[in-house]
Amino acid sequence: MLTSMTGFGQAHRETDTYTAAIELRSVNSKTLDLTLRLPRFLMPHELEIRNAVAKSLLRGKINLNLDFLRPAAARATASLNKEALLAAFHELKAVAQGLGLSTGEDTLLAALRLPGVIPSAAEAREAEPATEEITWAELQPLLTEALAAMHLFRQDEGATLTTEILSYVAIIRQQLAAVEQHDPARIEHVRQRLAGHLAELTSHEHFNATRFEQEVLYYIEKLDIVEEKVRLAAHLAYFEQAVRQPDEAVGKKLGFLAQEIGREINTIGSKANDATVQHLVVGMKEELEKIKEQLNNIL
Repeated sequence: MLTSMTGFGQAHRETDTYTAAIELRSVNSKTLDLTLRLPRFLMPHELEIRNAVAKSLLRGKINLNLDFLRPAAARATASLNKEALLAAFHELKAVAQGLGLSTGEDTLLAALRLPGVIPSAAEAREAEPATEEITWAELQPLLTEALAAMHLFRQDEGATLTTEILSYVAIIRQQLAAVEQHDPARIEHVRQRLAGHLAELTSHEHFNATRFEQEVLYYIEKLDIVEEKVRLAAHLAYFEQAVRQPDEAVGKKLGFLAQEIGREINTIGSKANDATVQHLVVGMKEELEKIKEQLNNIL
């Protein structure tokens, strides 16, 4: 069964001190194009993470996001300091009354701006649990889980693509069988046409039998499509075999086979010199284009 390059995988963990989530997204690409978004404390492990993803997913345009957050309970120590606010408000109120000024909402706003009432970013970071206490070894199983989910998604998508691609191959086989069925009539038509030309030429006074025989043999060989039909049938059989029992990263092999199938179809069309065969060849080309389009997303 084929494997798609399109995929999605995620993993999530929530503890008393942190919440971590990994999300993987992948679309088709000729090579591996990996983009990582990591929290700062995991940056020293970027190469290790990159290598793990590359080894597992092989190809595709892949985005990995790792979000690391702390729950509200862990951030409570960094919230508004109500005691400091009340003390600052009463002190400002007393100063304002001593100066004969009115107090109210402006006094409260002024108190909020005083140091210690609302912790600064640095103070908030000091109040939070240290991220350095969370190691990559603790979060690594999340990546393994997300990669497993990605593989499952890719396999499900690959099963759908396998069914579609094999249906296109089956149509090409039907059209090749129609070419095979029509070929005797095509050959008979060619034979009658040659016989008519022969009658005209043999009556000509400058008729050269040897030259004529050479040209007839060349003409017949040029119109013969037996080898092309045999090779096309063989390529289709090999293609189906590769689809059902794929190697790792079979997409490139199938791409090469699709090129060979296209070459034989084109040769049949150019040599047949027959309207019915040409019509069937156009149909085969249409199905082959559908196959090539789907192969762009095969691993």
